[in-house]
Amino acid sequence: MARRPVNVFSLSFLDIMSCGFGAIVLIYLVITHATENEIKVVNHQRLAEIRKLDFEVQTGQLGLTELQQAIDATARRLSDANQRRLSIIATLAARTEDVATLDALTLAQQADLAKLRADVQSREEDVKRLEAKADASDGANVRSFVGEGDRQYLTGLKIGGERILVAFDTSASMLDETIVNVLRRRNMDDLRKKLAPKWTRAVGTIEWLAAQFPLDSQFQIIGFNESAQVMASGTEGRWIDVSNAAELERTMAAVKATVAAGGTNMEALATAIATLSPAPDNIYLVTDGLPTQGRRAVNGATVSGRQRISMFNDAVKKLPRSTPINVILFPLEGDPNASGALWDLAQATGGAYLAPARDWP
Repeated sequence: MARRPVNVFSLSFLDIMSCGFGAIVLIYLVITHATENEIKVVNHQRLAEIRKLDFEVQTGQLGLTELQQAIDATARRLSDANQRRLSIIATLAARTEDVATLDALTLAQQADLAKLRADVQSREEDVKRLEAKADASDGANVRSFVGEGDRQYLTGLKIGGERILVAFDTSASMLDETIVNVLRRRNMDDLRKKLAPKWTRAVGTIEWLAAQFPLDSQFQIIGFNESAQVMASGTEGRWIDVSNAAELERTMAAVKATVAAGGTNMEALATAIATLSPAPDNIYLVTDGLPTQGRRAVNGATVSGRQRISMFNDAVKKLPRSTPINVILFPLEGDPNASGALWDLAQATGGAYLAPARDWP
């Protein structure tokens, strides 16, 4: 039997190939459809992100424009501020220069003022010298003193010298001229003591002496009773210029405020005078008698005339030698030796002696 010829492209083969091709097409269609869906989903997300980015870009561009405008405005303000700063610096430099000019003018004016003050001081000193010369010739005084009724007595008591010392007795005996009245008045209050006639005369005498001080001289006033002290506190051991009106008035105020009390110790006065440097060249002693106290103690309740003379002599030995001592005596009852002893002291030293009337000065 003859073999049948083999046909490669038989129906079975074609069926198989068709089935395979159909399967491939089916697979392709399935895969392609899934990919398209996935691509569509992905494209929607990307599109949303792109739109969001586009919006942000637009918004950023708007913000960038506003920011650029703000930067431009800030730059303009900064430029204006720099211009103002430069203007202020220029103005400050001009003001500084003006201040420097004014300072220079002020210094020049101060120098001129100092020169003027020096000239004025020089003129004042010239005036003082002229007044001092006039005082020597016509009696011009730094203080004025007018007694009751404008009395002018010829006393022979010339007030002069470069360093004038006034020593006045401030003991209780200066309250009156009699022992009985002294004892009575010393028990009164201070106001009545200051109004005692003899004491007011003594204070008036100090004022009169101060009114005669030459302008170019120096002075010191010492009060003494049981001790001695300067009237102007704080001036111990030194002299005060007569031209210093404030110090002179302060001293006189202290004199008027003094209350007479205690005994009389002339040795204490001599010790106080010794502390002055340089020594006085004129002394005016205002007192009413001889001392009642001294370096040596006194036996008994009373002091005899001989004891008082002895105390006086001890004090005189300590007084400055070759210095005129001018005595103004307000006599006290019961001290007969005082007048002679004090007159001798004035004559021995080249001073003057005065026992004034009750209405002097």
